[in-house]
Amino acid sequence: MIATAGSTVPKFPSDFLWGFATASFQIEGAVNEDGRGKSIWDDFSRIPGKTLDGRNGDVATDSYNRWKEDLALLREYGIKAYRFSIAWSRIIPVGGRNDPINPKGIEFYSKFIDGLLEAGITPFVTLYHWDLPQGLHDRYGGWLNKEEIVQDYAHYARVCFQAFGDRVKHWLTLNEPWCTAILGYGRGVFAPGRSSDRNRSPEGDSSTEPWIVGHSLILAHAHAVKIYREEFKPTQGGQIGITLNGDWAIPFDDSPENVEAAQHALDVAIGWFADPVYLGFYPEHMKKMLGERMPEFTAEEWTVVKGSSDFYGMNTYTTNLIKGGGDDEFQGKAEYTFTRADGTQLGTQAHCAWLQDYPEGFRALLNYLWNRYKLPIFVTENGFAVKDENSMPLEEALQDHDRVEYFRGATQALMSAVMEDGVDVRSYFPWSFLDNFEWADGYSTRFGVTYVDYETQKRYPKESAKFLVKVQTSPCVKSHP
Repeated sequence: MIATAGSTVPKFPSDFLWGFATASFQIEGAVNEDGRGKSIWDDFSRIPGKTLDGRNGDVATDSYNRWKEDLALLREYGIKAYRFSIAWSRIIPVGGRNDPINPKGIEFYSKFIDGLLEAGITPFVTLYHWDLPQGLHDRYGGWLNKEEIVQDYAHYARVCFQAFGDRVKHWLTLNEPWCTAILGYGRGVFAPGRSSDRNRSPEGDSSTEPWIVGHSLILAHAHAVKIYREEFKPTQGGQIGITLNGDWAIPFDDSPENVEAAQHALDVAIGWFADPVYLGFYPEHMKKMLGERMPEFTAEEWTVVKGSSDFYGMNTYTTNLIKGGGDDEFQGKAEYTFTRADGTQLGTQAHCAWLQDYPEGFRALLNYLWNRYKLPIFVTENGFAVKDENSMPLEEALQDHDRVEYFRGATQALMSAVMEDGVDVRSYFPWSFLDNFEWADGYSTRFGVTYVDYETQKRYPKESAKFLVKVQTSPCVKSHP
């Protein structure tokens, strides 16, 4: 990266965490090895039609067995931090607070954490990235049962703090609870696949279950944080928080209806979880929209929930233009589009229909979150899937120009937010370190900066990895194309 001649550019803090991110179910494979129990994604991904290519996570990128190879590549990249998740069902195979703990699971993650630290890489650990133990779903309905799941999740978190907290100083309780609630219990496209749409699921109620699940997720997160702060932080000295998805929303035009709709979109995409955790209340729009279907916290629960994150964990990928008048509650009764009034597109189209490149939105969202919630921001996911990359010859796929341009824009937006706007950002974790099992997309969508040949499991750095390594090794100056 090159500074403008003669300019003085403020530096990023020396402890800024540049790295890459992954999740356990998406990379580990080895689903039946060393005592691991089933997660809801094991069964769900085996149901015909639930993944685009009909494939599952049995092998993924085989990172459970190839972790030393992955660690060597991370070391080669020279990154400062690595965000990964722990598979609950590797630690407690059935999942419950009275169920046996699996020492092999503890041993695996302990060795991996030691390996990261020996390589000078800071471990950034997610406790829950969508892979609920199947045993808890079968036993009492999983996230639908607040009384049971909050206790079981809190117990699992405590086990992890005890086992790894002497070395792990950065914890994320939950990854993207919006996706767990809406995609798993509303739209039914993610495990456990519950929905009112009987073509998609034989059971479920999309009008009530997502909001119940969201309520359970917030409480589970808050109780894990309470345990960490009271029992572990005094001696371990780490930080703990939640990471939320949410993309920037721009009014389609300056009409009052569309300006209001853009805020409503943000209320449901972000405020549903962020407002209770950081501000101590639910968004008014959600309460009005849902009425009696919106679960309320007791006064005692609010004391645990409010303030239950040391920072703002931010996953973001795109920006949407918003129109009023939609009827989809999951989008705040707003309509999303990428098409401007003049017919042009907001940005470069990704392989996923929901993603276009628009770095200006990333900067705007960083400012919005900083101004609204007033806590340091850790960017824990941000990435791009190149259109039709999976069908390209290897040599072409490695020249991932659209992803490089995405990250060029994103890193410039990040630096502008920090250096010009004064936003306190502490990390940047592009998604993803490796191509992997991309949930309902199977392996047909590639988000990795490292290409994985799924037949041989060989890893190949893409141009985007090389670009990001350059950014991360000299992040103190503004870049030019």
